[in-house]
Amino acid sequence: MLEEKYKKEAIPAMQEKFGYKSILAVPRIEKVVLNVGVGSVLREEPTQKLVARDLALITGQKAVPTIAKRAISAFKVREGMVVGYKVTLRGKRMFDFLSRLINVVIPRMRDFRGLDSKSVDKSGNLSIGIREHIIFPEISQEEIKRIFGLEITIVTNAKSKEEALELFRKLGFPIKKDNK
Repeated sequence: MLEEKYKKEAIPAMQEKFGYKSILAVPRIEKVVLNVGVGSVLREEPTQKLVARDLALITGQKAVPTIAKRAISAFKVREGMVVGYKVTLRGKRMFDFLSRLINVVIPRMRDFRGLDSKSVDKSGNLSIGIREHIIFPEISQEEIKRIFGLEITIVTNAKSKEEALELFRKLGFPIKKDNK
């Protein structure tokens, strides 16, 4: 559904606005990365397994543990410790996840008034922080023992922030207008 919207609506509109001669020059979403840090609160082994399970339920793909490269005594982290989990989505799963994110998850966020345009960096990547993972419909509220936050980064091949913002708006992301 979102992929069709990109091909039928976003590509022609972007070609018209920015003057791309080829369809291949139009910016596109390359991947979506979900990241969860398991800090001091979630450090116990059973809790980490629940985080990995919930992340797999949300994305439909197994979560990969991120390992600490070096020991940091101030954070009580040892080399080789699991410090988080991540999932990288591409292709059909990516578009399915983004469709659910735009149409179901973002409207369920508490006190949501739109994504800030500052959350798009100069390379054209959008980063969204979600405080509670229970806003995803795949997560059963009854089975939750701990609520954790996650970060979603949507990576594009846009050349500038303006191109990326226009792409996200054409795809239906609720991005606030700048008040200049």
